[in-house]
Amino acid sequence: MTRGKFLTLEGIDGVGKSSHLAFIVEALCAHGHEVVATREPGGTPLGETLRDIVLNQTMHPDTESLLVFASRREHIAQVILPALTRGAWVLSDRFTDSSFAYQCGGRLLSQTRMRVLEDWVHADLQPDLTFLFDAPIELARERLLRGTTTLDKFEREQSTFFANVREAYLARAKAFPKRIRIINTARSLGDIQAELAQSLNEMLAAQDARND
Repeated sequence: MTRGKFLTLEGIDGVGKSSHLAFIVEALCAHGHEVVATREPGGTPLGETLRDIVLNQTMHPDTESLLVFASRREHIAQVILPALTRGAWVLSDRFTDSSFAYQCGGRLLSQTRMRVLEDWVHADLQPDLTFLFDAPIELARERLLRGTTTLDKFEREQSTFFANVREAYLARAKAFPKRIRIINTARSLGDIQAELAQSLNEMLAAQDARND
């Protein structure tokens, strides 16, 4: 059986990332693929418990990173790898790029130490394609505050924190240009979805060509 594809969605809080997940799922399902939509932290019962702790309790940045990767390891073992093995496409709202962005960029942790965790937890697994949803900090903050009544500890951070996170994301995109595609969300919904559809169609066509 052909292995499924692993897609991830990334971006700072407020860029509209999550609102595009349903569109991507629908597009892939229309092509006849089983799609598993999931999220991080979370994705499993244990992961959701850890998510609540990470998002709402104050802790040392090292502890925060370790809990996120503990959730990620369970997520990979229980959800991601089984789905990919049976040929499903996995679409995850965040993965390890977010750790480099939020914990290294935002919390100023060492990228070297983060790479150690990455190699330990999923040395042989990387997304096939990552959509990095991007917008100016001011616009993202405006959208976040307009659409959210209860903010978690990350969403309550100051603009300087998100500026650092955004720069870390953009640095990741520069380091991995073949995997990470930047999607400018300071545009109309139609323009964004058209770009997403084009990227998905290119990926689907490439897979179909390999299977012929």
